[in-house]
Amino acid sequence: MSDLNAPTDAPARKNAPALEAFWMPFTANRQFKAAPRMFVAADGMHYTTDDGRQVLDGTAGLWCCNAGHGRRGIASAVERQLATMDFAPTFQMGHPIAFEFAERLAEIAPGPRGKKLDRVFFTGSGSESVDTALKIALAYQRAVGQGTRTRLIGRERGYHGVGFGGISVGGIVSNRRAFPTLPGADHLRHTHDPAKNAFTKGQPEHGAELADDLERLVALHGAETIAACIVEPVAGSTGVLVPPKGYLERLRAICDAHGILLIFDEVISGFGRLGAPFAADFFGVTPDLVCTAKGLTNGTIPMGAVFAGRHVHDALMDGPDGIELFHGYTYSGHPVACAAGLATLDIYRDEGLLTRAAELADDWASAMHDLRGRNRVIDIRTIGLIAGIELEPRPGAPGKRAYDVFVDCFARGLLIRVTGDIVALSPPLILEHGQIDEIARVLGDAIDRVA
Repeated sequence: MSDLNAPTDAPARKNAPALEAFWMPFTANRQFKAAPRMFVAADGMHYTTDDGRQVLDGTAGLWCCNAGHGRRGIASAVERQLATMDFAPTFQMGHPIAFEFAERLAEIAPGPRGKKLDRVFFTGSGSESVDTALKIALAYQRAVGQGTRTRLIGRERGYHGVGFGGISVGGIVSNRRAFPTLPGADHLRHTHDPAKNAFTKGQPEHGAELADDLERLVALHGAETIAACIVEPVAGSTGVLVPPKGYLERLRAICDAHGILLIFDEVISGFGRLGAPFAADFFGVTPDLVCTAKGLTNGTIPMGAVFAGRHVHDALMDGPDGIELFHGYTYSGHPVACAAGLATLDIYRDEGLLTRAAELADDWASAMHDLRGRNRVIDIRTIGLIAGIELEPRPGAPGKRAYDVFVDCFARGLLIRVTGDIVALSPPLILEHGQIDEIARVLGDAIDRVA
């Protein structure tokens, strides 16, 4: 992509919308509305801006459009379902497509044969999936006679959405500072150790012993008080933190030893991001519950799902007749979302997208790590089709350097995501080799210009 794609002194956009009414999420609203960046169309690997430029999507939208944009099969499935039945409740009622979608998901569910997490609870988002999994964990412990287990363990620098449960177990200070959190939540230390693991391709060598932090919390609080431990297999929103070799295995063993449920938040790592259907499959570690969303419907219709092991599900089915889990959402198993999800699974299957990242991972890692040596680049982390490029913060202005790189990339036809001074990349799984080179070139040039 040449500099011909850079912005010009074009006339003001025609038919530009008024900006005042929309209170934008996770956005510096005043800054954005002073110089808005607007997309008006999307197809394949590219967005189109309101001034007619093509922008290569380096982030799969927001970690969600794994099959790329404008997939006609999904649009047609949604149109058919809307014409057939736009909505039906799933409280004491059912509709076939929700059961069909759950069965299709069960076929690819995380875990080895015979131990798949093949019981599926539908939600409306990743945040809802996290809060649902936490509630299921608490309900499970009560069902098996462990009602004293009410404590939930998260991890520093973890992101688990914006519900009160998610921010309580999450470890991003800005998410927690302004809002009250659930009592009793505690946190493991994070695994990021650039002094030992800088510029790592795949899993770092050092840090498995950090899982022993859970033993410390067991000793502090008592195992009989802890219901569950939730972690992202690969942390995304805090800048691509990859688990050290042996870390997740050790965490699983400690949970087993103390009767603690292990929850994986795979809202970003699910549906092919690492080169396997789920991170649980990629790392060979099976949790008790898995939270998903985003790639579930290719980002087209908001939806999430919690995958549960049969031991968890069946424990709640063993009580008296009546509602076994007093929990749910109006949009749990929404028929239009299920139609989008089924069409998405068809695309994943027919195009081999759930494993395609494994074919591209080496070339992706090489291109990203070629940015080492660029001015102010202090670390690079890659796994599957994810990359985190960490920049040296400007004195007294943390986050400003990466934000300026973000703006520069957008101006030259590349969408990236930044968190603090870390550039996070997660392109659609339909990425071609030439586009890998393009992402690396545009980003590298932007880093040089901004630095």
